[in-house]
Amino acid sequence: MAKDLMRYDVMAQEALRGVVKQALHKAAGPGGLPGQHHFYITFRTRGRGVDIDDSLMEKYPEEMTIVLEHQFWDLDISDAGFEVTLKFSGVPKYLKVPFSAVSRFHDPSVGFHLQFEHEVEDENVAVALPETVASDNEDEVKATGSDDDGAQVVSLDSFRKK
Repeated sequence: MAKDLMRYDVMAQEALRGVVKQALHKAAGPGGLPGQHHFYITFRTRGRGVDIDDSLMEKYPEEMTIVLEHQFWDLDISDAGFEVTLKFSGVPKYLKVPFSAVSRFHDPSVGFHLQFEHEVEDENVAVALPETVASDNEDEVKATGSDDDGAQVVSLDSFRKK
């Protein structure tokens, strides 16, 4: 088989990141998240372009999962990523996350899940196709931290490949 010089794997991954972008655009709209929709977004905290508070970086040195449901503010989406303010232990914290740093996106209200490989840093680096997984079992998600006002940081270990 010939070498894939078109990089279809990268194109597919970027197209699926567009699904995340569109979902966030809808959440940032005037009506907010429709119905029971809510998002678990996992990202690499050391990914290029990620900007989070030092205390969060210390607590989550590799990966962090945020929940966008009822209590999020200033959600702003650009072509490159999103910015949002969330409360952690009652203290508002600003987060800036490029789409390239997102490793998982899950909307448990409808059992929709996307998993992405690491970001491409060089055009010669091979990237596997993203894995699309459907899961209707919201019980698989374990909370690892919670907030006085209901906001949570969760671990999606049950969705990781072993």
